[in-house]
Amino acid sequence: MTIAITGATGQLGRLAVAALKTRVPADSILALVRDPAKAADLGVPVRAFDYKAAPESLVAALRGVDTLVLISSNDVDDRVGQHRAVINAAKAAGVGHIIYTSILKGEASPMLLAQDHIGTEAAIRDSGLPYTLLRNGWYTENMTGSLGGALAHGAMVGSAGEGRLSAAPRADYAEAIAVVASGQGHQGKAYELAGDTAFTMAEMAAEVSRLTGKTIPYNSLPTEVYAGILASFGLPEGFAKILADSDEKAASGALFDDSHTLSRLIGRPTTPMAVTVAETISALQAA
Repeated sequence: MTIAITGATGQLGRLAVAALKTRVPADSILALVRDPAKAADLGVPVRAFDYKAAPESLVAALRGVDTLVLISSNDVDDRVGQHRAVINAAKAAGVGHIIYTSILKGEASPMLLAQDHIGTEAAIRDSGLPYTLLRNGWYTENMTGSLGGALAHGAMVGSAGEGRLSAAPRADYAEAIAVVASGQGHQGKAYELAGDTAFTMAEMAAEVSRLTGKTIPYNSLPTEVYAGILASFGLPEGFAKILADSDEKAASGALFDDSHTLSRLIGRPTTPMAVTVAETISALQAA
């Protein structure tokens, strides 16, 4: 059986390849990437796969693939169209199972960010291909990734208010990909995946303060103010608004889930927020 992973050199893709290599032979894993040179260190077969610049090449790249893991694109320029090109190519190539990394709560999510995922889920269903939807909650790294700036400026900022986030690190979600791609009985299912223990951003800030010995508060700002701050960092204005909206919706529970589906799927508790915070701070201090 051949398992192919799109975006295999991305942050989640690399972890998914590594997790799969512990479950299946490396030569049965296929990395689909825009630049094969960047995948030389993965230790698995590689094929060029660019669904934005070279959609006409997708069918040939998917020949012989049994299971396709479609990791959602991080390119917000017609993301549904890009995903649809992959789905259509998978059907034409005879792929037997498609696994898609969607967003927590799927069509029930109120987040602007969810719209592309909702459209992609619909395209997968319409294709008639056997599928599994991995509806990923927030990655803890979404928050810890900005800790360097927060420590430099003495505060964490956002618009999440007192919303509780059921986050887990990418490695936990990557393990779920490996479990589903290498296992049986997952077709036709939509898994709501999230961390076991939810936390507020103020609680994360308190953990950062404890570990660093500095007082690092979390300042929850009006959505438009936070979007402006993100844009000032160089993010495109539209994407900044989407991220700020995600925080706003998190304040009302859009990123909370207490089903513990992720931990059941991977067979262990998810990694606590405090562990990821500690690892991030340690790396920043060592840099």
